[in-house]
Formats: sequence, structure tokens, C-alpha cells
Amino acid sequence: MERNTDWKIRAKLRRSRLAARDALPETEQETRSSRICANLFKLTQIRNASTVFVYMHFRSEVQTAEFINFCLCHGKNVTIPYTLPDEKQLLAIGITDLDLDLEPGYCGILEPAGRIVKRAECSPRNIDVVIVPGAVFDRTGGRLGYGGGFYDRFLALKACRAFRIGLAYEMQMIEKVPVEQHDQLMDLVVTEANIYDCRRNRHAQNSSLS
Repeated sequence: MERNTDWKIRAKLRRSRLAARDALPETEQETRSSRICANLFKLTQIRNASTVFVYMHFRSEVQTAEFINFCLCHGKNVTIPYTLPDEKQLLAIGITDLDLDLEPGYCGILEPAGRIVKRAECSPRNIDVVIVPGAVFDRTGGRLGYGGGFYDRFLALKACRAFRIGLAYEMQMIEKVPVEQHDQLMDLVVTEANIYDCRRNRHAQNSSLS
């Protein structure tokens, strides 16, 4: 019964935050996304990264094109998710041009074009930073995705050494995400208003409980 209750709570949280995100006017999404990108540019982890793995935004997600172009202009290796839906896995595929290297893929999300996937696949072990989307986040790095578990598997099994940064609008932040054992925690969560150091917050929380 408890597990079923937790599932219902997670589903309700996901629906409510995604509905609020979807309700943002497009111009507001663009403005907030630009502020989030500006906060990303400040991070030492981004400046020092050689290879980044970053999602292509879809619908009302925090927009990433500005960040991707910034990374490309600064000589970083940019990899984009290519989805294997049957295996529920993500591949990291290198791109050099947003206009030429992408095409609609899984669920209509822009992905690396099929013609470049085999030759441009990058080993996840070489990824320094993973930029993660999501529906709900908290200050200690808890995250609710969209229910497929793609990013949790990628972070746990493939890019386990990479630094994890979640992107969200401030409205997607809550006090505590009801995480499950398989859920992967973020190292930072970046919004238009804050940069949350989740590792420090987890340490402070654990210290207060000990």
C-alpha cells in the first residue's frame, strides 16, 4: 500500500509542476531560459569541462540551444542524447552544428540524425558534465523525471563519474522530492533565480540529523 501511495504522490507532483511549466508564456520561457544559461556559464564545472552531454529542449523544458552554441563556440565537445526506446537507453552522440546535425526522433524530440549516430558516438566515460531535464527537483538534488527512467539509467550505468546538473524553472523546485532507490541525485540544480549546491545541502541535512 505504501509503495502505491508513493507512486500516486510522485505522479501528482509530476503532473502539477509540468502543468505550471506548460502554462508559462513562450516569451517568459525564453527569458527564464536565458537567465538559466547565464547562471550555467558562471560555473567552474562548465568552464573546465571538455565534453558535455546536454538534452535538446522539448515543449516547455528549459531551453538549451543557447547553452549548446556557447559550448560549441568555446571548443567543447557537445554530445546530445539519442534514444533507444526499446532498450530504454540513451546514447551520447557528438554534434558540431545544431542546424545540420539534428532531426526529429523519439516522441518528436530533436536528436542527432541517424546518419551520424554510428560515427559520432561518444563513450560516456569521457563525459565531464551531464545536463539533465526533469519535472520536479529539490535543493538536495532529488529529481522526478518523466517516468521513463532514461536519465537515471544513463547516470547510474554509463556516465556514473560525470558531474550532474539539473535545469529547472524556480516553480519546479519543491521542499522534498519523494525519491526512490533508483533515482539519481543531482550535484547542482540551476534555475533562473538560484544555483543550488545539492551536495552541500545534502551534507548539511545529514549533519543536522546526526
